[in-house]
Amino acid sequence: MTYAENLAMFVDRASWQDISDQARKALKIRVLDSIGCAIGALEGEPIRILRSMIREFGGKEHSTLVGGGKTAPDRAAFYNGALIRYLDFNDSYLAKGETCHPSDNLGAILAAGEYAGASGRELLTALAVAYQVQCRLSDVAPVRDRGFDHVTQMVFSAAAGVSKILNLDVERTANALAIAGTAYNALRVTRTGALSHWKGLAAPNTGRNALHAAFMAKYGITGPPQVFEGNKGWMETVSGYWELDWAQEDLERVSRTIIKKYNAEIHSQSAIEGALDLKHEHSLRPEEIDAVHIAIFDVAYKIIGGGEEGDKTTVQVKEEADHSLQYMVAVALLDDRVLPEQYLPERILRDDVQTLLNKVSVVPDKTYSERFPDEVGCKITITTRAGRKFVKEKRDYEGFLTRPATWETVENKFRFLSSAYADERHQKEILNVIDRLEEVQVREFVNLLATMEAFSPDQ
Repeated sequence: MTYAENLAMFVDRASWQDISDQARKALKIRVLDSIGCAIGALEGEPIRILRSMIREFGGKEHSTLVGGGKTAPDRAAFYNGALIRYLDFNDSYLAKGETCHPSDNLGAILAAGEYAGASGRELLTALAVAYQVQCRLSDVAPVRDRGFDHVTQMVFSAAAGVSKILNLDVERTANALAIAGTAYNALRVTRTGALSHWKGLAAPNTGRNALHAAFMAKYGITGPPQVFEGNKGWMETVSGYWELDWAQEDLERVSRTIIKKYNAEIHSQSAIEGALDLKHEHSLRPEEIDAVHIAIFDVAYKIIGGGEEGDKTTVQVKEEADHSLQYMVAVALLDDRVLPEQYLPERILRDDVQTLLNKVSVVPDKTYSERFPDEVGCKITITTRAGRKFVKEKRDYEGFLTRPATWETVENKFRFLSSAYADERHQKEILNVIDRLEEVQVREFVNLLATMEAFSPDQ
């Protein structure tokens, strides 16, 4: 049996009954979190560009766009996936050598589910499959240090989730996985050096491609059966060799994913919380600060602290700001929060934050690195101009595994992010449908998401 067949059999046998009550609740919380992120992103610059493209090119109206309108499933998968990801506020999963955002799979699964006339229960089951596949591949087959982006594993998870909700058999699911894994492997340059719109679009593009692969398999197109283990296959060229028996896997990994408290890159969360703790505990004023020193686990240093993925003190655009620990901590100290408004161009370029971010230094710490990913440890030291020194050590943050986000916490986040596009009645309707998602049809759910004021095909 090939690795692709083994995975396809896992997808095929997965069922709602296999998902524990805890995991079912976790799935709904993450759907709510994702939809809040999506609605809050409706006026993002690349989102407006994508809307213009959809208006120009159209597409058979099988799948609904969040905010209004319909188009072909692949375009809906890309657009809705871009909404979920653009703010960089959606959930994450931390493995020792990889970090991913499993809710990135939702855009593709939602588009396919509406096309297929699926139920909410089938949607949640397919999403649980996608979470399990992406998280477990991140555990055993990290690709970041080999120069590939973390959405590389997502191509398999999205293909698996879409295949599940389309009710493909084992053979067609294996072909979907084979096509997707052969054709769509993303480079890590997406997140190094000067950053671009593609940082927020790589994952939705992967979802769209995986959906396309699953539809090709549905219609009978075949792919290389030994996509994983074959000569010049995924293991040899992308990930290195690994073993994973999907017959032994469950659908519980969603419960180990984490929710963002701040609109900031996931590895920054504990440092931001710690910096704000110091500010409030000692009534510090930003103008008093002479230096901020952060010792943190090596993954955070590499990605957002100025390590191997490039300098983080030159910050001019959103994509650079939300991947600069220096900027995120500085703006938190100045504004008492890190939300979408902290990434507006006029906020990023203001002198106060540009000056303060250059007073923030970041170094890797061996002890914190050894404890990652079970902890996201760091130590923040703030020195004032008067020579006073304040220190805070953190092991986690609100939203991490040790302090998981509740439905109520995420509901508040959803209400804040959606408030410009949905009144209280509309918010309650969405909250109610997600809370009982296993009892409704996908079309009922997406119809609620289509009635925002921000976008219609005529605008």
